[in-house]
Amino acid sequence: RRHGVEAVCLSLDLGSSTLVGSLAEVIADRDIGVAVYNAAYSYPGELLEGSLDDALMVTDVNVRGPLRFIHAVVPSMVSKRRGALIIMSSLAGFTGTPTIATYAASKSFLTTLGEGLWAELKPRGVDVLVSCAGAIRTPNYLAFRKDAKDAPGTMNPQDVVAQTLAALGRGPIIVPGAVNKLATLLLRRVVPRRTAVSIMEANIKKGQS
Repeated sequence: RRHGVEAVCLSLDLGSSTLVGSLAEVIADRDIGVAVYNAAYSYPGELLEGSLDDALMVTDVNVRGPLRFIHAVVPSMVSKRRGALIIMSSLAGFTGTPTIATYAASKSFLTTLGEGLWAELKPRGVDVLVSCAGAIRTPNYLAFRKDAKDAPGTMNPQDVVAQTLAALGRGPIIVPGAVNKLATLLLRRVVPRRTAVSIMEANIKKGQS
């Protein structure tokens, strides 16, 4: 009511093979301007401490889900030669991260996928942006860290949204937050990979203590 737009809420299983059909049916007569895939599944603990089903659920929601979402939403943008796709990835996707190894690997996939799509779809009038965010004060984040101090570079959701939207047209990647940009530079270009992995491990363990 405030903005004069229609809101439609759907309850969908993002890990299901039926996602494409379900979305296509709903958006068939709607003009989608900006599509955002902002969903992820993860579980804390080492890979072999969890079940294979947990690991496969990560790939279903974080890897297969975005691919299905893209196939359902983006073709209409291409046909109209306008629109934007935002994929929410993570700083964890830049470096292997113990205790969330599968999650980090899935985010690495999304970052690389988005970069490629940015080049593929730009000539067709569709902008693609990957937002590689650090820690965000979402309900899940607050529940996970409990009484622990915020991780360095932790941001409020509205600030991540504002910086991400402002970066449309300047992709393919945005890292919201000055601290996170500096950390990305350090972990990707300055320290050895094994050191980067150790830093990520220490940060995760600190959040769990």
